[in-house]
Amino acid sequence: MVGGSAGTGWVAADMGSMRRRVVCLGWASLTMAAGLAVRMGPLGLPWGVAKYGGSGLWAVMIYWLLCVVCPEWQPVTVGGIASAVAVAVEFGKLYRSPGMDAFRLTTAGKLLLGRYFAWWDILAYLVGIWVVVGLDGWLEGRRSR
Repeated sequence: MVGGSAGTGWVAADMGSMRRRVVCLGWASLTMAAGLAVRMGPLGLPWGVAKYGGSGLWAVMIYWLLCVVCPEWQPVTVGGIASAVAVAVEFGKLYRSPGMDAFRLTTAGKLLLGRYFAWWDILAYLVGIWVVVGLDGWLEGRRSR
């Protein structure tokens, strides 16, 4: 409990959670914009930078969205869950059905699920997530001083 009474303590805690949600939603939005720019924008980036940079940013977006849903979780916890989600989505590419394959051919399907399984994508996801875990932990530590 924060504050003098149960009522004021919960309000203060809720305000902290709300602030974290808003901040993380902002980071998720910026990450999404950066990922789309890297992956689809006319930036003239080399293929590998566009492909794996976009993949890493997709996973970072998953991290920030999980922070929006569960703002009280520690960055390492969110990072572990985001890693599991990203790897599960990648392994889900091994599942083939006409409906899923048709969805994967759409722009939304390409951006949300991807089309083909690749071990390199998993590496890009994990690097992106764990870099942002470190950054988020550092930012949280600076904010609590």
